[in-house]
Amino acid sequence: MASEPVNVNEYQELARRALPKMYYDFYAAGAEDEHTLRENVKAFSRISICPRILIDVRQIDLSTSILGHHISAPILIAPTAYHKLAHSEGEIATAKAAAACKTIMVLSFSSNSTLEEVSASCNAVRFFQLYVFKNRQLSAWLVQRAEKSGYKAIVLTVDTPKLGRREADIKNKMIAPQVKNLEGFMSTEVVNDKGSGPQAFANSYYDSSFSWKDLNWLKSITKLPILIKGVLTHEDATRAVELGVDGIIVSNHGARQLDYAPATISVLEEVVHAVGGKVPVLLDGGVRRGTDIFKALALGARAVLIGRPVIYGLAAKGENGVKQVIGMLKDELELTLALTGCSSIKDITRNHVRTDNETHRSLL
Repeated sequence: MASEPVNVNEYQELARRALPKMYYDFYAAGAEDEHTLRENVKAFSRISICPRILIDVRQIDLSTSILGHHISAPILIAPTAYHKLAHSEGEIATAKAAAACKTIMVLSFSSNSTLEEVSASCNAVRFFQLYVFKNRQLSAWLVQRAEKSGYKAIVLTVDTPKLGRREADIKNKMIAPQVKNLEGFMSTEVVNDKGSGPQAFANSYYDSSFSWKDLNWLKSITKLPILIKGVLTHEDATRAVELGVDGIIVSNHGARQLDYAPATISVLEEVVHAVGGKVPVLLDGGVRRGTDIFKALALGARAVLIGRPVIYGLAAKGENGVKQVIGMLKDELELTLALTGCSSIKDITRNHVRTDNETHRSLL
């Protein structure tokens, strides 16, 4: 019998074995040369952690809060599409795992279960991820349904005026499932003879004209807080805060959009400085270890989001796999806090980490 996985990375191999190649590639691949895909993970290795000694760490508290919602650890589930391609129970299994782990799931618009079905599956705090469509009534309809179903925030994805060139999907002629959340409003079937179904859908329906001035429209149709996902620069972070967003997610869409965009951890501090504590900043992309989470928190993130690790856990072991992935990251984070002399998330400071540049300067 094969040994049980001992870290999150080992779940990826289990998922690769469990899934058809088309579906595994859909989840695992990035845009074009996949430079940013590799960098999202590698960039964490260029940050060192500074241990502290002789501190009482018998009791360690990982809990924190996001927009006033208490969670057991600074780990949220990122919005990822089509969970039923990974496991028959799909988003329902993921939602139950999030609830059991006492954290927040951000449900993707492109879920295989409707937002109402996920809401009814268990009692937990959830956010809803939104794209803006050419037909604004469609986006408004989704927001209204999210409010009615008890979702606590809208996560607006802002980095997708066009879908990135995901060559694995093109080669595999990836077939996009019907989007359950649009049933009853419109058909999501698209005629596609160039390979990727998701790309054809996005190009047909996403609104590439959506711009900063349109944030006021979104704010006008909902009382829910709005986080924007896809910020990578000081300039965009500053603008977002000026326009009254409630949170920022530093994200490059899992390296699935613009290849050679920076790794998210490498620009996190730039965004944090621009925001100046006015709203929470979260990090998405490349998190595979508890030490990665610690580094993000030390550089100013309130929490991180994990996407692929959740999918890999789901593909390998369903709901239990997702719980195990989150549990592994929590255990690793707790150990990192102990070895750095931190008894709570609040104890983590910028002085606990050094970038390669800082380490180099200290040796001169």
